[in-house]
Amino acid sequence: MSIPRKRAAMRTFVMGPTDRTPGARAPVSRPVDRDHALLEALRQGEPTAAERLVTTYGDQAYRLAIRITGNRADAEEVVQDALWTVVRKIGAFRGESAFASWLYRIVANGACQKIRRRRTDISLDEFTAMLDDDGSREADWSARVEDPALQSELRKALTAAIAALPIDYRAVIVLRDVEGLSTREVADTLGLTIVNVKTRTHRARLFLRSRLGRFMAHEAA
Repeated sequence: MSIPRKRAAMRTFVMGPTDRTPGARAPVSRPVDRDHALLEALRQGEPTAAERLVTTYGDQAYRLAIRITGNRADAEEVVQDALWTVVRKIGAFRGESAFASWLYRIVANGACQKIRRRRTDISLDEFTAMLDDDGSREADWSARVEDPALQSELRKALTAAIAALPIDYRAVIVLRDVEGLSTREVADTLGLTIVNVKTRTHRARLFLRSRLGRFMAHEAA
């Protein structure tokens, strides 16, 4: 048997017979979404699909919305609108990202719009000035974080510090550090580049660290 025929025979043995044109690429299969069954139920308009959506993602969606808006009524409205949007526009989901990421994007965008409509968000210039000012106050208070006597007040201080972030930074830090999403998942959810997510995460962390440093310095005084 000639060398080319041997190679062809070996390829058939390893890969199985194929009728593809030589040089043609095999189709790339996407991983099955973990919410495949829920997706199919929504697409088919099954009577229990909306209820399953609420059961599966209602609490997570509310947690994300309340952490971004800081307002219970706004968060509830955001979640209701987001879940209804998912039900109505399920045909628009193309599977280019995970279903959960698509849903989180709808929730996060709705929550951000709520904040912007209030017109209470600080500008980027104001945030930069605050960051520069806070940077000079930073001190090492990490050893006191585990103090049980400070836990409740420290949690309140952290919540207030997150609420003080500009909305674009707040959404990133909530998804990245509170919800525990990866940088890639945050980028997919918010429609940002990975570089943008890393930059906003870094600056938000600096701001939060400085704000908590103020709190700890006050407690130590």
